[in-house]
Amino acid sequence: MPEPTDRSQAPLVVIAIGGNSLIKDNQHTTVLDQYMAVGETASHIVPIIREGYRVVITHGNGPQVGFILLRSDLARNVLHEVPLASCVADTQGAIGFQITQTLLNELHAQDMQKEVVAVVTQVVVDADDPAFANPDKPIGPFMSEPEARQRATQNGWTVGEDAGRGWRRMVPAPAPLQIIELNAIRALLENDMLVVAVGGGGIPVARRADGRLKDVEAVIDKDAASCILACELDAKVMIQSTSVDKVALHYGTPRQVEIDHMTVAEARRYLEEGHFAPGSMRPKIKAAITFLEQGGERVIITQPHHLEQALHGIYGTHIVPSRN
Repeated sequence: MPEPTDRSQAPLVVIAIGGNSLIKDNQHTTVLDQYMAVGETASHIVPIIREGYRVVITHGNGPQVGFILLRSDLARNVLHEVPLASCVADTQGAIGFQITQTLLNELHAQDMQKEVVAVVTQVVVDADDPAFANPDKPIGPFMSEPEARQRATQNGWTVGEDAGRGWRRMVPAPAPLQIIELNAIRALLENDMLVVAVGGGGIPVARRADGRLKDVEAVIDKDAASCILACELDAKVMIQSTSVDKVALHYGTPRQVEIDHMTVAEARRYLEEGHFAPGSMRPKIKAAITFLEQGGERVIITQPHHLEQALHGIYGTHIVPSRN
């Protein structure tokens, strides 16, 4: 792709990295393991930057927030507990640092000069969102059903099964409404910087009656917040990097079939037919539909190592407004 003289006019791609894709399996959950996974993803993002695209990176944090909460719970007789909003902020800093450092190292290795900035990002939600009465967002490590029910009894957690993959803690996930640092993110992009933002969906905050902000005990779906960011920035493409090669119908059954391409109408029909699990692919498909209906050109869902090929239409699931 030829690089325009005015970098602010270069096509913008929002790449959303799933929190679970930063942890390959239950045997690789340490900070070093996650750093190595982030570094691998960074190596697949840099070729996209080299082609001349502007890039904004978002990321999930479900497992990582769960780890912080578990540490806080285990240490509750020694130290104060960590509020959920602070856990999100902590992961924005930690994962943002990992992404910026690994990107800078990869850019340096390829003789590319770019600045990378991670923005601690607040996202406004409605304090009266019905989600607060229905915690359904999975966070933290997977557990067996007996362990999950024991923690529910001991700690007062809401627990549930996550897309057939195991049991996890469930917390409220209100809908994102506004990104507080949006203008700062725009300014960084206008200065040709790579930006990491709305980590973990953003730190959830609500507005008081006098307009002041206050944090709330919740998390925000990363895909929904990434969608708002992509729409506000007029991105052309949104890539959802996850732990599967492609979106599949009848996932995890003998009837499973992978999808190469689908339209918004087809995606909505598959949603209505119940093909996509709430804690897994469903929020990605819902975000894709919203992004495309608001002017986006394409959504790609695939694993990190397919990013460059997927952008060229070679791999992944591609969702578009309509058939040409």
